Amino acid sequence: MAAIAAPVLADSKDVGDPMTPPMPESPHARYRDKVDPRPAGEDTPFWSVMIPSYNCGDYLRLTLASVLAQDPGADKMQIEVVDDCSEDGDPAGIVADFGHGRVGYLRQPRNVGHIANFHTCIQRARGRVVHILHGDDLVEPGFYAALEDGFLSDPLIGAAFCRATYIDADGREMGRTEVEAETAGPMANGLARLAREQRIMTPSIAVRREVYRELGGFDRRLKCSEDWEMWVRIAAFHPIWYEPRPLAKYRMHQNSNTGRHLRSAGDMAYTRRAIEIFADYLTPQMRRTVVPQARRAYARSSLDMARNMLRLGEKRAAWAQVWQAVRFDASPEVLLSAAKIVARSIGSIGAANS
Repeated sequence: MAAIAAPVLADSKDVGDPMTPPMPESPHARYRDKVDPRPAGEDTPFWSVMIPSYNCGDYLRLTLASVLAQDPGADKMQIEVVDDCSEDGDPAGIVADFGHGRVGYLRQPRNVGHIANFHTCIQRARGRVVHILHGDDLVEPGFYAALEDGFLSDPLIGAAFCRATYIDADGREMGRTEVEAETAGPMANGLARLAREQRIMTPSIAVRREVYRELGGFDRRLKCSEDWEMWVRIAAFHPIWYEPRPLAKYRMHQNSNTGRHLRSAGDMAYTRRAIEIFADYLTPQMRRTVVPQARRAYARSSLDMARNMLRLGEKRAAWAQVWQAVRFDASPEVLLSAAKIVARSIGSIGAANS
């Protein structure tokens, strides 16, 4: 199975060490909701598996099945679905029928959006470690045991993640994320590597609840790439554990959050904003090397998406992606590729009108 390509990593000597000021002093802090401490006297399981859902339909059954197959018991794992006022399907009925009383359920009184729904998940989490698992994604057998080993290996580990498999709407495998290391352990040079490109899919990562308390919730300015910004933010302050086995599945389909923004290229506009935000977490030396690499990587991604959109006859979407590519990186290479795509689209319009 082909791996998703990633930029070549520079030697660790060129990036320096993170020297970021404490996050509460950051000008970005006002855009992140604070996470409250757990109420005193509550039982504290190791895991909180929090499942945000919105119009997930029967995917939610598969998600719950993948978690319940690894259920170590209520004393060790909280499992709860937090539904963002779905308009389709019956998430409450699925939880009642499939969860057999083991799975908690909360429905938002109105649609609050995925960032606020994530925050509700974190706030309601009673466990020491929080796993946000989208209601259409999956975990493979061994996921929780493997990541728990990582957290237990070192109390300083702030988050742990594994390799992920991309699947389509029908569950067919489409590829996998790059292998970061051959063996499990703390991620070497984690901040620089994570800042160069999004390398972590949300279902594949779990975070200590106290880390969310320390750093705040997901950034409300981002409707896409809010996860990337969060993982880089965590890596600026805490070691990240990596498990090389592909133990999580990330579903890609047109109704996903990213899929909804592709035609407007809003996904790339938010990605560019995420890079601008997390650049503040990097040392000056790291900023000079890593930020241009990230911008070049996503300029290439925008151009690739523009070509795909053009093949589908989506000319406006192709132009939107081209514009974002140029805003990422106005180098001669990118400008030439952008011009070729625009020329091709104009040529196809002329051919259609002749």
